[in-house]
Amino acid sequence: MRYQFCQYVTIVDMNEEILSEVLFDHGDFDSNALTIGSSVVIYQLGLKQFDVVYDKREGKTARNKVVDIELDLIKKPSITRVFLEPVRLIVGQHDIGEVE
Repeated sequence: MRYQFCQYVTIVDMNEEILSEVLFDHGDFDSNALTIGSSVVIYQLGLKQFDVVYDKREGKTARNKVVDIELDLIKKPSITRVFLEPVRLIVGQHDIGEVE
């Protein structure tokens, strides 16, 4: 089955004040049936200025739980969106610079 993986990301400053909230799209993947509570291993998320990006440096993987599965029956073909647990990124602490 084809799934679209998404994750809410809250970007905060050092004082924990919210600067922005975004829905990060990890992309579409084929997988066996998923359930809420399943775990997914992906690259950690980081910041390039205020843009959410993958931190693809060596050893920077994260294990995230599936918190919701949404089946959109209005769109044709139907879309199954998988939401991973939300993350909070702190400007200055989760910056990855120009490393790809």
